[in-house]
Amino acid sequence: RSSCRPRCAVRTGSNSNEGHSMKSIGSIIKENLVLFLAVAAALASMTAVPPSAAYAGYINMPVLAILFCLMVVIGGVRESGVFSAVLARLLLRLGTMRQLAAVLVFACFFVSMWVTNDVALLTFVPFSLMALPKVASEEQMALVIVLQTLAANLGSMCTPVGNPQNLYLYFYYAMDLPSFLTLLLPYTLVSFLLLTLSLFRLPGTPIPISVRLAARRTRNLPVLAPSRQLWILGGMFFLSLLAVAHVLDYRLALAFVVVVTALTRPRYFRYADYRLLGTFVAFFILVGNMSQMPGFRDLLTGYLDGHEFFMALLASQVISNVPAAVLLSGFTDEAAALLLGTDIGGLGTLVASMASLISYGMYVRSYPRQQGRYLKLFGLLNLAYLLVLVLIAWLYGFGV
Repeated sequence: RSSCRPRCAVRTGSNSNEGHSMKSIGSIIKENLVLFLAVAAALASMTAVPPSAAYAGYINMPVLAILFCLMVVIGGVRESGVFSAVLARLLLRLGTMRQLAAVLVFACFFVSMWVTNDVALLTFVPFSLMALPKVASEEQMALVIVLQTLAANLGSMCTPVGNPQNLYLYFYYAMDLPSFLTLLLPYTLVSFLLLTLSLFRLPGTPIPISVRLAARRTRNLPVLAPSRQLWILGGMFFLSLLAVAHVLDYRLALAFVVVVTALTRPRYFRYADYRLLGTFVAFFILVGNMSQMPGFRDLLTGYLDGHEFFMALLASQVISNVPAAVLLSGFTDEAAALLLGTDIGGLGTLVASMASLISYGMYVRSYPRQQGRYLKLFGLLNLAYLLVLVLIAWLYGFGV
């Protein structure tokens, strides 16, 4: 019996380590579920279409290159504290609860047009969680966070760089910038109006003088990066935009961003979302292989024909709008319908736009007991906004 005890102890420890290892693998898969599913689907498609030199033609290099540049540069801009410093100083000038909410919401709306919806939420939602508890109820806070999420998803649809699916579809269909902006402008204006009306659900009560004085006296305002670094970031961002506008070759923009970042701030490379880039590559391979299967191609093309907007909208609710854009683009030439379907399709379920999970996670971590209230409010407002924008699309001739 005495000799059994150490063996049992060792065996128990081994099982514990195995359980911990399995738990770690499970958590890794859960955190990278879209990437794992995309890779699994791509590998499965290789059984029907074996790897060959044709695979190189599947990969949309301009999209990957410019997306990488924007991720690195925008990560640097966020680290520099520009948006945080401006917002912190602006908040000190506000007098009412509604004014505070309006600044927090429209900061997400306008900034997301240039730095993507997820970065806008990562930057401004923490400000809401920091500034609102002293002046708003938990229900009012939930409303502001939901409106920020809507604002980020809606503002980002206005420009090619606002979100990944816009950038992908913009290059995939070789769209020109004026026609892209003209297509999305009516929906952006309607979205702005909806957000403005929604803000009236919040009270216009004055922020207590004690709270405003405390905010003015704080010394913890964000500090800007050195001006030299801000100029470098601005230059890299400008060159990336030139590549988006087809004025500059994407390879030149990529080379400039990589070299300058490596020489000045190599840590900016960590801001690139390599999981998203890997997901794009996997979907490129999957769609490329699926397009080589006549039976499947004809079946999906038949379903899409005349229903591109609705199919993109529906697919976004289930697999998120970025995968939906990549998947469906290989089987239709209706660029406008697919673009609108995936952009408007970012509203609806919590997974319709992955950016929505960012604000949800931050709010629930701070107020775990309010999870049900948040999800109910999120669902109702997303459905209302979605129905209005679908109606506008229908009036413009995009049938469902």
